[in-house]
Amino acid sequence: MRKNLYTKFSTRQYMLSRDFEIYYYGDPYNKKVESHSHRYYEFYFFLEGDVFMEIYEDRYPLKYGDLVVIPPGVPHHALMRDVNGPYRRFVFWITEDYLEKMAETSEAYGYVTRLAKTEGEYIFHNDRITFNAIQTKVFRLIEEIHSNRFGHEAKVALCVSDLLLHLNRVVYDQRHERSAHEERELYENLIDYIEDHLDEELSLERLAKEFYVSKYHIAHVFKASIGLSVHQYIQKKRLEACRDAIRNRAKISEAYLMFGFKDYSGFYRSFKKEYGMSPKEWQEAGCPELAE
Repeated sequence: MRKNLYTKFSTRQYMLSRDFEIYYYGDPYNKKVESHSHRYYEFYFFLEGDVFMEIYEDRYPLKYGDLVVIPPGVPHHALMRDVNGPYRRFVFWITEDYLEKMAETSEAYGYVTRLAKTEGEYIFHNDRITFNAIQTKVFRLIEEIHSNRFGHEAKVALCVSDLLLHLNRVVYDQRHERSAHEERELYENLIDYIEDHLDEELSLERLAKEFYVSKYHIAHVFKASIGLSVHQYIQKKRLEACRDAIRNRAKISEAYLMFGFKDYSGFYRSFKKEYGMSPKEWQEAGCPELAE
């Protein structure tokens, strides 16, 4: 597909031009790039391959249509699980200064970069139809960069503006079209997942990877639904599970290990804070029902 527009991959991680650069890569994965950061924004459009994007220490599996937005100073790199398979993507670099000049005409140009920079939301999923429209604008920009037609520079600037505004509009619409029903469904699915994995390591990062939404959005959903943080909720459910196990004659020394507590002292403090008595005191009192 438009192979004549491919760029030969280079491990160079700095810009040659003053404002922006865009590349269409389809090389086999034969030049490993270590974790790195830029002084500019990177927009990475994933097309094909068996790839994770590692950002800081979090790894995100990529699928066709994903947009990854990397702010300046954020360490990242792509990791291939199948180094012999195909690997295609667009990479668009743009300076903060150029984006700021665009934002002076409309704040809409900076919506998606603000999400990445201030909220740590780096991965944006797109369905095939939406991503096909994005691809059309990317190819239009690349083709214009390679052309020598009259008004070339002005047209390139218009293509950059059109692509960025389109990306911001897509992400904005996706975030604001979530209905109350969808939010409730996400919350209920999270609750079920937590219930089924209390004995495992649970974190916002793990939940975000499992449900393909940002950890900040998950935190918002919990706070809005029950007024608790995810950590507080998981702690309460683990304590309840331990309490029920003790009521069913499990040994205290075993119960806390069954549901994700790593040491007895932490379990003891949490249990006493939650229920007003130690596990031993509660057991000796005949496992009374406690007000939740």
